[in-house]
Amino acid sequence: MVAGGPCRRGDDDKCGNGDCPTVYATPEPGMLAIQGYDVAHPTPDGESVVLIPEHILKEAARARGWL
Repeated sequence: MVAGGPCRRGDDDKCGNGDCPTVYATPEPGMLAIQGYDVAHPTPDGESVVLIPEHILKEAARARGWL
């Protein structure tokens, strides 16, 4: 996990279900995995479009040393 992830229920749980959008490191160089909210948008087979809060992406960028 690079940023985001499980949240405590209550005030810290902005997503409301205890498992918030997350950016994950992967074993593939230069690739990250994203968990987010589904978006109804046409995509090629095997791809998805997800929403993820901007602050999670900023946290991931800082964690990777990009900011």
